[in-house]
Amino acid sequence: MLDLKLVNASIFTLANAPSTAHSMGVLHGRIVGFDDDVLPLPARRTLDCAGAVVVPGFGDSHNHMAWFGQSLAELDLSGCRTLDELYDAVSRFAHDLPEDAWVVGSGYDDTVMGGHPHRSGLDPSAPGRPVWLKHRSGHMCTVNTEVLERAGILDGSAVTPEGGMITRDPEGPTGLLEEQAQKLVTALVVPYAVTDLADAIGAASEVYASEGLTHVVEAGIGSGWIGRSPVELAAYAEARRRGLLKTRVQLMASSDVLHPLQSHSADGITFGLDLGIASGFGDDQIRLGAMKIFIDGSLIGRTAAVTEPFCDHGHGTGSFQLSLEELTRRIVDAHCSGWNVAAHAIGDSAVDVALDAFAAAQQKLPRTEARHRIEHAGMVRPDQISRFATLGITPVPQPHFLFEVGDTMAAAVGAKREAWVYRHKSFLDLGVRVPGSSDRPVASGAPLLGMQSMVTRRTSAGATLSPQERVDAMTALRAYTVDAAWTAGEEDRRGTLEPGKLADFVFLSAHPADVPAEEIGRIAVLATVLDGSCIFGHDYLRELQTTHNTVPSPFHLERQED
Repeated sequence: MLDLKLVNASIFTLANAPSTAHSMGVLHGRIVGFDDDVLPLPARRTLDCAGAVVVPGFGDSHNHMAWFGQSLAELDLSGCRTLDELYDAVSRFAHDLPEDAWVVGSGYDDTVMGGHPHRSGLDPSAPGRPVWLKHRSGHMCTVNTEVLERAGILDGSAVTPEGGMITRDPEGPTGLLEEQAQKLVTALVVPYAVTDLADAIGAASEVYASEGLTHVVEAGIGSGWIGRSPVELAAYAEARRRGLLKTRVQLMASSDVLHPLQSHSADGITFGLDLGIASGFGDDQIRLGAMKIFIDGSLIGRTAAVTEPFCDHGHGTGSFQLSLEELTRRIVDAHCSGWNVAAHAIGDSAVDVALDAFAAAQQKLPRTEARHRIEHAGMVRPDQISRFATLGITPVPQPHFLFEVGDTMAAAVGAKREAWVYRHKSFLDLGVRVPGSSDRPVASGAPLLGMQSMVTRRTSAGATLSPQERVDAMTALRAYTVDAAWTAGEEDRRGTLEPGKLADFVFLSAHPADVPAEEIGRIAVLATVLDGSCIFGHDYLRELQTTHNTVPSPFHLERQED
């Protein structure tokens, strides 16, 4: 007897056969078949879907789950259009906090406000309190005098970390800290408690489920300015234990937490985590992914490493996070020790470094099974694209950046290089997969919004960036399903709806290919199902439930935890 049977649905499997179906059966969290293979079978629960569209669960190949979850409780600065608005928002937020609490805000955009906040404006907004405001890119932040004093920046006792920048004016530090310099602030608050991180992960998970996400990749845990705790993986385990984790998660380990290892000479495991734990360790809900390494900064902040100067912001060429020798060493050592590697490289110069390191790694130890990635691949020259295909490297760009910050990026790189920004179709033409991702909370993370940006490539100001890089709606849907699963090395378990695969799927109000491109982001997620159990849209599925379900089922509409 089936646990769940869908009938009268418009099921798009994204598999070769069948590509579409009207009925689907689920048993023990797995898909068992379609149409004639399952229609005669009894089921503990049958849903008459009345023609609703059903597609595989969505995946996000690059997000920051704990960061996003924490930001939900922070002061949201994304709506501030002037510095005075920001200072007023800080003042109001500080007024309601406990006496010893930090004022933590996130999401401000200096390009919108005409500049970064200055400590001289922050100090009177929250007298005596530490104020920490995070730029929307995550690659910089602004703090007030109280934090500068606590971090040892004001008196000069702090040493600026390699790859970091502390902005100064004639009166001293302004409060702006870029890239690795942010560690001087995070050192004052990290590590966060596992229980608090679990709460944040749970809060993020609720949002993800409502958007149809059944799998996400967390792009960096454990250390660096992006990490929340050296024991961050324990927070995900705690979230699962408490029933807070609704989505499947693959966790990238920061390169800073990997270290030299001693093993038998025949093993070749010289770099990684204790006990030889590496990419692929875990289960279907929490699994260890690639090693994450930062090569450069961001296009928004003009800290991405580019070969020719930016067209604004002092006409610099960005910066590298570590020496080129160290970056290459870590990538090669991780590759030779069995890890997949995810290299954050946004500028074209950083992309060169990443591709050269991957080539050196494969030359030293060929590994055809490796799923190496370049995160963002924000600006890729024409001569670099073929190297992705030759080396088998997957680019992981964020399509909704085009809408949210596309105008800013275009101004930064200029008309000559605009066509190189966040490419898509050029990769596909060479057989390179391009998975869907968001980099949330840097940009909105709803997959349907990302699909819309893949199809339109429209900016918030109405411009179309590199129209030759647009793809059709079916390709965009596959990016967030089939290609996201493949990039994570889990195509045998998810990404398509096929017998034996995980029963992760989404009910939509319409298929992305059946609405105007500008309307894809407005398609409603009606329900999200993981392992055959509902994680979002309980009321909707109850309405579909047929009246003849009389046999008790261990697989309820609500998500069941172990």
